[in-house]
Amino acid sequence: MNVLCFDIETIPDTEYGRRLYGLGDLDDESVAKVMRFKQLQARQTDFLPLPQHRVIVISAVLRDGDGLHIFSLGQEQGTEREIVQRFFDGIERKSPGLVSWNGSGFDLPVLHYRALKHGVTAARYWETGDSDRDFRYNNYLGRFHWRHIDLMDVLSGYQIGGRASLEHTALLLGLPGKLGMSGAEVFPRWLEGRQDEIERYCETDALNTYLIYLRFELMRGSLDRERYKAEVERVRDKLGRAGEPHWREFLEAWQADGGQD
Repeated sequence: MNVLCFDIETIPDTEYGRRLYGLGDLDDESVAKVMRFKQLQARQTDFLPLPQHRVIVISAVLRDGDGLHIFSLGQEQGTEREIVQRFFDGIERKSPGLVSWNGSGFDLPVLHYRALKHGVTAARYWETGDSDRDFRYNNYLGRFHWRHIDLMDVLSGYQIGGRASLEHTALLLGLPGKLGMSGAEVFPRWLEGRQDEIERYCETDALNTYLIYLRFELMRGSLDRERYKAEVERVRDKLGRAGEPHWREFLEAWQADGGQD
């Protein structure tokens, strides 16, 4: 397997908001309130347009020939430009299959805009067959290609009415889902300097996505039942050896629900 399941967390790009609305010296919290109010007036939702999101964390589960790795690219790894570049550098090196939950609708377009803003290069990601024929009919950009699998999109049959949340799908499979936090809490915790909590939250979303992906691979016959069980056990072993509290909590919640069979 060579697959990268990923998730991002964002906050309002208040620097952009100041320029967009001429907000001068207002603090970040006040700027974000104005941005959301303007969006609510225009679209009856305060969810900001994708170019107005700033990436603060990218979390991933990488399964490759070297094993299973769970990691985050966040404040400790550098600026937004640096973490976005590192994400695309990983694709450049390994050309993994990408897996996401609503990645086609949110995560990847946001990363596109942030890469554009910062001048990030990502030649492998944007390859569509001009330099590598293998990408002509199977690339990261084609909605119905398999080099990027948006599980929410695929499982819904590409129908808006069939979509489910990551939380509800994880709970359907006996997975922990979200543990003590939601996306609405990201910006307030960022303002309080609680970046580590945001990274832990993002990592658990990435792991829920990876475990749903394993079940999907079993369903479509890419994994037989023995290989599937072995991959799930690999995750359990990884969490059992991890010292971080959020992984102990994840494993305990998973076991309490009986896990996936």
